[in-house]
Amino acid sequence: MAQHFLLSAAARTLSLKAIFSEGEEVAYRRFCRLRWPETEGAPICPLCGCIDVYDLTTRRRFKCAACHRQFSVTSGTIFASRKLAFVDLLGAICLLVNASKGLSAVQLSRDLNVQHKTAFVLMHKLREAMEAETRDIHLVGTIEIDGASFGGHVRPANLREDRVDRRRLGNRSGKRRVVVVLRQRAGRTVTRTFLREAQGVDFARERVAPGSLIAADETAHWDLLEPDFDMQRINHSEAYSRYGANTNLAESYFSRLRRMIGGQHLRVEGRYLDAYATHAAWLEDHRDESNGCLADRLIGGALAVPVSRTWKGYWQRRAA
Repeated sequence: MAQHFLLSAAARTLSLKAIFSEGEEVAYRRFCRLRWPETEGAPICPLCGCIDVYDLTTRRRFKCAACHRQFSVTSGTIFASRKLAFVDLLGAICLLVNASKGLSAVQLSRDLNVQHKTAFVLMHKLREAMEAETRDIHLVGTIEIDGASFGGHVRPANLREDRVDRRRLGNRSGKRRVVVVLRQRAGRTVTRTFLREAQGVDFARERVAPGSLIAADETAHWDLLEPDFDMQRINHSEAYSRYGANTNLAESYFSRLRRMIGGQHLRVEGRYLDAYATHAAWLEDHRDESNGCLADRLIGGALAVPVSRTWKGYWQRRAA
């Protein structure tokens, strides 16, 4: 029997032992190479694009000879104004990509010996970088669409005579959210969170390229996609797959997301559910890459994303 990729040596190209034994300077140079790959880590001014740059010897900053602006490897990125050392940032990213079912902020804070607030914000900044990978793409070919509900659990009453039908709208908590996934076969996965699954119809029209084939279950609101796309339908009460029609990849994604929330995060507020759904989609899309490739991909993506307007100063705004 062939060995699973995740169990092979090829999947392990980065380790915490190597990160912390090599030290701060090696981690810093890794960030430089990923920020400026075209010059193999030599700095480029982010304002004017000039390559005539010299180091400031007192700290890890550069000064542009053309516009005289000072900048660092993290200037203008989601890591701007960071306080963690580069070796700690790299260690945090290694821990995050190693966790195939996600990682809780509490566990990361303990592993790195930082505050829970620090770990929480850092992980959400990294999820923002994950989301940027697929922000502007349109899916083509065969696309599977499905939705699943998360949160809003209503505890049943103790006495049988006091219990109500929790499926009815009036007996729900109002906190339930639906994640709709669009998954291209042999391609990328995009997600969005809604109050109702039927809202995913417009999401599909927005993100799926014309001429694509959409595979869906027999839920009635997906009928609205039939004028715009070729459709494959599967009745799950009869079979999970029939004559090539299935939504197995979408179900595989939801399996990972449910294990991530149920096993690691335990409870996710509706306003954060989009970020966790994106994280699960990113893990699904890159499941056949080594952890070293995943870390470099995430760092490179984060260094290409501008300062987060959502997460910069998050706790200061919460306290205000």
